[in-house]
Amino acid sequence: MMFDKNPVRRWLLQLFFTGPTIFFFALAVLVPFAYGLYMTFNTVSSPIDPLQFTGLSNYREAFQDQRFWDALWLTVKFVLATVILINILGFLLAFLVTSGVRLQNFFRTALFTPNLIGGLVLGYIWQFIFVQTLPALGEKFGIESLRLGWLGDETLAFWAIVIVSIWQSAGYMMIIFVAGLINVPKDVLEAATIDGANGWQRLRAVTLPLMVPSFVVTVFLTLKNAFMVYDLNYSLTAGGPYGSTTMVSMQVVQKAFNENNYGVGQAEAFVLFVIVAVITGLQVYFSKRLEVSA
Repeated sequence: MMFDKNPVRRWLLQLFFTGPTIFFFALAVLVPFAYGLYMTFNTVSSPIDPLQFTGLSNYREAFQDQRFWDALWLTVKFVLATVILINILGFLLAFLVTSGVRLQNFFRTALFTPNLIGGLVLGYIWQFIFVQTLPALGEKFGIESLRLGWLGDETLAFWAIVIVSIWQSAGYMMIIFVAGLINVPKDVLEAATIDGANGWQRLRAVTLPLMVPSFVVTVFLTLKNAFMVYDLNYSLTAGGPYGSTTMVSMQVVQKAFNENNYGVGQAEAFVLFVIVAVITGLQVYFSKRLEVSA
């Protein structure tokens, strides 16, 4: 293929192929982000009111909002629980469906299916399970833990969200781990076997180090999803009981739209964006340093 030395023609050709993508990306992401950042320096009580510049007052109010920090701390606990459990379960499921068990392709499809259900629908389905099905089963079989009203208890409601989130996401992470396990060189595993390594030693010393790129992706995705969870939180518990399960994304929405405080709500959203960007950036950076080559 001949290289076009005319810089203008080369630039026009690049613009022809990348221009539409850049335009729609700017329209859908960059412009709203810039406008949202601008709103954090203004006060507006409704979408039709004019903006009034107030400087950093929205950020001061956001940092003084105790409900925002309580919701953020609850979200951090949710992140720790879901990131650890989803990745462990996803890896174990991937290891199972690549070990040569019968109907492994069926299990891959079945375990991935929950990820196809939207968060709102999933929340309402599991709300019915927690409110109607489990208490009925507990009553029938005399199991006290099932008879409890999970969504009416502050502690159990939190773990209900964790359980549903794991059920939804573990299958998706399993698919990523399956791809990583398939790409582990067989000759390296055979060499380890010849050297006398048992199954656990091969897993710990060979498979897991070579799976680090997969863990980089899955941990990044689970971190992002856990910090930004809203639809599942809204449909399953709506922040209840008594606001005990209000995650930070729901708190931001309530501040902006329920309290008509768009400036402070947008400031809290930007603070959340910075926190998530820093944490995920550090996670990717330090995880990449752990990668090894076969």
